[in-house]
Order: sequence, then structure tokens, then C-alpha cells
Amino acid sequence: MPHLTIQATPNVSIPHAESLLKTLNKALWDTGHFKQATDIKARILPVNTFLVGVEDDEQMHGFIYAHLKLMPGRDATIRDSLAQLLVQTIEDKLADAQSGRAQLQICVEVEELSSIYQKKILGS
Repeated sequence: MPHLTIQATPNVSIPHAESLLKTLNKALWDTGHFKQATDIKARILPVNTFLVGVEDDEQMHGFIYAHLKLMPGRDATIRDSLAQLLVQTIEDKLADAQSGRAQLQICVEVEELSSIYQKKILGS
């Protein structure tokens, strides 16, 4: 734990997806809020169909939605600082790659999981 899920509309350019994930994981790790680097898991899920607004010409608006799920116990100040960190890291990594293709909105939600969460590690 934590789990970071990134969704990006197809009109947003992410030139090196693995590099973006590594940068985001490292930013989270560098906060000192997590016990092991391997606890941080990230993925990008493609968004094939999307709609912004109600008109066809509004599809020049793209977005990235990042959802960070954490185990319970971090206060709102920490969760807010993690959200701000992710917004800034995504902006720093992707702003130049957009080249006017789409107006990019970056949204980040940080959520605590239920206290009922199970995991098991197989292999060694």
C-alpha cells in the first residue's frame, strides 16, 4: 500500500508512461510516509471513451485523474500534501509534452481504504 491509479484521456500525451509512474512512485517514497518502496504500486489505465462538456468542440479538453488509496491513519493535512505533490509532479513531468494538443486538467483524489483490507505476498 499505497495504490496509485492514473487515468488519462487519449488526447493527453504521456510520452513515457513507465517513466511517469517511476517519477510518481519516487515522489511518494521521498515523502517518508511509507515503510518500503515496494509498498507503492502504480498503474495507468487507458480511457478509451470520454466526454468533457456537451459539445464536440469541447473535446480539446483532456484530463488526468489520479486516485491514491492509502491505509487508514493519515490525517487530512498529510493526505492534502500528497495530493498537491502528485498534481505538481504530473504537471512537471507532462506539461511540455502537451504542445497545445489539449487543455490539460489534472485531478488528484487521496482516499483512505476501509480498515478491512487483505493482502498476501506469494513467492520470495
